[in-house]
Amino acid sequence: MTRIIMHGCNGHMGQVITGIVANDANAQIVAGIDLRDDGHNSYPVFASLEECNVEADVIIDFASAKAEDTLVDYIKKTKIPAVICTTGLSDEQIASINEASKSVAILRSANMSLGINTLFKLLQDAAKVFASAGFDIEIVEKHHNQKLDAPSGTALALADSMKEVLDDDYFYRYDRSQLRQKRDPKEIGISAVRGGTIVGEHEVIFAGEDEVIEFKHTAHSKAVFAKGAVEAAKFLAGKPAGMYDMRDVIAAKN
Repeated sequence: MTRIIMHGCNGHMGQVITGIVANDANAQIVAGIDLRDDGHNSYPVFASLEECNVEADVIIDFASAKAEDTLVDYIKKTKIPAVICTTGLSDEQIASINEASKSVAILRSANMSLGINTLFKLLQDAAKVFASAGFDIEIVEKHHNQKLDAPSGTALALADSMKEVLDDDYFYRYDRSQLRQKRDPKEIGISAVRGGTIVGEHEVIFAGEDEVIEFKHTAHSKAVFAKGAVEAAKFLAGKPAGMYDMRDVIAAKN
């Protein structure tokens, strides 16, 4: 049984994870951390990590970036592993997390979906075949109209995964509106669509002569990210210090 502290338990994702863990025989949320609480959770909720006196095996972090510095200090002190899902972190915070991973196990990924993280490996295999055959590579990502950043972190992570196995001269092209030239064969085009309530859709296109191959992932709800976070927590509990990601979780299942 993996004992979890849910950091940001009363936020949307915290509540989705609470529901998932309630039906998981191998995991239990033993405490939550949130500034506001009305007593509706089945576990005790503390206003801060410092107040929490409940023993746990791992922390799932879906709080705000403002709370990240306190979280990092806490896991360094207690040596409780943490699955960090909070986005919008500064470069300084990311550096602090990387430094903390030298003394405690931390898992952080651009996207917690098991499907997206499986796609990383599939794309690397595909890129090695199609790029050398002269196929052009394009990524189109779609999200809801409230999303602030573009392109998405997941789109960049998909591009990065392919670039790891391609020649060094491949580069990213985000906008062609000011260009009057043919497409560079070494560019990876990344386009962003914003509209409605789209949770998240990522499509990778390999366009060759007379044939097109497409890889597509669609998230119909945020539950896919919550499920991945729970699987990551069960994986991370008891692991030695180091920086892990969702690909480690998937590899452990094979």
